[in-house]
Amino acid sequence: MPGNPARANDPPVLSRALPFIVAGAFFMEYLDTTVIATALPQMARSFAVGPNEVSLGMTAYMLMLAVFIPVSGWIADRVGSRTVFGGALVVFTLASVLCGLSHSLAEFTAARVLQGIGGAMMVPVGRMIVVRNTDKSRLMQAISTITWPAIVAPVIGPTLGGFITTYSSWHWVFFLNVPFGLLALTAIVRYVPNQRDAHGKPFDLTGFLLTGTALTSLLYGTELASHRDASLFRAAGFLLAALVLGIAAVRHVRSIRNPLLELTTLRVPTFAVTVLWGSATRIGLEAIPYLAPLLFQIAFGLSPFQSGLLLLATAIGNLGMKAMTTAILKRFGFRTVAAVNSAIAGVLVVGYGWLSPATPLALMLTLLFGYGLARSLQFTTLATLAYADVSDARKGPASTLWSVAQQMTIGMGIAFGAVCLRLAHSLRSGSASAHEAFALGDFRWAFSIAGLLILASVAGYARLPRNAGRSLA
Repeated sequence: MPGNPARANDPPVLSRALPFIVAGAFFMEYLDTTVIATALPQMARSFAVGPNEVSLGMTAYMLMLAVFIPVSGWIADRVGSRTVFGGALVVFTLASVLCGLSHSLAEFTAARVLQGIGGAMMVPVGRMIVVRNTDKSRLMQAISTITWPAIVAPVIGPTLGGFITTYSSWHWVFFLNVPFGLLALTAIVRYVPNQRDAHGKPFDLTGFLLTGTALTSLLYGTELASHRDASLFRAAGFLLAALVLGIAAVRHVRSIRNPLLELTTLRVPTFAVTVLWGSATRIGLEAIPYLAPLLFQIAFGLSPFQSGLLLLATAIGNLGMKAMTTAILKRFGFRTVAAVNSAIAGVLVVGYGWLSPATPLALMLTLLFGYGLARSLQFTTLATLAYADVSDARKGPASTLWSVAQQMTIGMGIAFGAVCLRLAHSLRSGSASAHEAFALGDFRWAFSIAGLLILASVAGYARLPRNAGRSLA
């Protein structure tokens, strides 16, 4: 892919431009993932199938992420980071067009598979490019920039999706990616360096197969458990297979010299905490973009667009916190912020479940706004702290492992919220009927469980050393 060497290799230009370029690509990917949820009913009518069947396209997308994210770093080192990042963006954009042009569920699912492959290469490679080309003195600001799409997109996605599907058609949900893709590709060609690993390691085929099947089984099993018309025993079978394959994958990684996923980065305490305990936090937080629109539409009786307007309070909180994150982290330190803010986020998520149609609007908006503040601060804190003590030589493998954890927790967070809702409904009604509507009490339990999971992660952050992340100050 041609570029401008003079500009692409200028460190000041890189440090300023790269985070915004990668953030733009991330925003397109994250927005696509969240905006589609509100279009599912209209798409189901267009394809003459049920809404649950259309969700196959979402599942197919997440499964492609599980399979191909682990290999993204190896491909980028061999082919070149700019080539892979730009190529993945092109694949993702073209697949978006094919999704919008689909006339059947089969066509749509095939397009989503292709889109998932592009997304699997785009997000982790983009993060790797930023981490490798940013000095630690600028890393906090850079990570904050590339984190905002994951924070804002899930919140404005339902609003935008509700508006598009209400006043236009679901096809434009996917065509929306075209201008974003063209702008991002132009910037990639101009500014992104095409870096390779001169000492490219051999491809770990066994690790690829074990890791891919383990992550796929984990994600599919969790997703299957979230559907009220699916068998929990079948879902448990996939989760058991994921455990067995995961153990085999870990043993394989420890037994060879150049594994596909290098777990040695987990020996760095700050990185291990943000990956392991951070995953628990992210799963709890990622359940909310799924649960909140359902709460407002099913329990409150609001339209998709009205529900999305309420969630704008969370988006404002997200954006408002971005300007204060760096100052807060420098003032109180990573350990204190991670632990205290996680506790605040957990309490606010539990509070979500106690909202009702009778709740004063001002109180409701205050809670949603506070949740947005806490969500934004926690995501940026974890994403920045992850690389605080990782050496330059290990940033590539660490970035790949972090991307695997982040993308998996997005899918698992949505499924976790659905599972909690399903269990609460089953315990209340004594059945798991897919046709009986959820009650307000079901949402109360689901939000409470998600909040308790977030609160449990406080114990992990409390174990961080007092000076965690000091090198980034």
